[in-house]
Amino acid sequence: MTSDLTFECLLVSRDESLFRTIARILRGLSISIDLCFSSERACDQLSQTSRDLVVIDWEGEASSELLYRIWQGGKSRKPIVVAISDTGSPLPGAHFVLKKPVTAESAVKAFQEAYSIMLLDYRRYVRYAVMVPAVAALDDGRRVPVRVTDIGDGGLGLSAKEQLAVGDVLSFRLPLSGVKRDILVNVRVLWTREFGRTGCEFVSIPPVDLMILQDWLKSKMQVKKPLTLV
Repeated sequence: MTSDLTFECLLVSRDESLFRTIARILRGLSISIDLCFSSERACDQLSQTSRDLVVIDWEGEASSELLYRIWQGGKSRKPIVVAISDTGSPLPGAHFVLKKPVTAESAVKAFQEAYSIMLLDYRRYVRYAVMVPAVAALDDGRRVPVRVTDIGDGGLGLSAKEQLAVGDVLSFRLPLSGVKRDILVNVRVLWTREFGRTGCEFVSIPPVDLMILQDWLKSKMQVKKPLTLV
């Protein structure tokens, strides 16, 4: 994502007319686009910086190698992949496949769906920094002072002076800025680091509290809105 909070796309193609068609649609979705002329160079670029969307003008073996490198890369967040081929047949590893010649109608539909997936993916991985104290109850009856450091769609980070172990389940009430009532969360410890840093996944949240959390996360979500409806 760029500094102005727009999603980033890498288009791998030598076709100027294809670039013009796709660039016009992506600009309407507030997605920035960079052009790369070869799959080999695209591999180098993607190893250095992440992209939210990769569009591949399919060229057989070289494109297959690029797709393999994308999925075998060490980054946890993978880009959405749109392939453009002569047949339009499904390609393993590509989320969407467009058949040549690409029409504005088919491209708009595919990229609108890709945009929606990118929003969901962004929500899943993004973390919002907070510094919220709480007292957590463990299954064994202990009560541990903790400080929540960040919150996301799937879990939260916290710090604690008392040692926590992977697998520990904690329950506590969590205040959110701008929200009148605290929400009750149950989380499981996934990993621990030095200085008491801990990463947790949500185990259960009461339905009303879950709605409050989701609305709060949506209010914090900072992505440049598309110029066209999706």
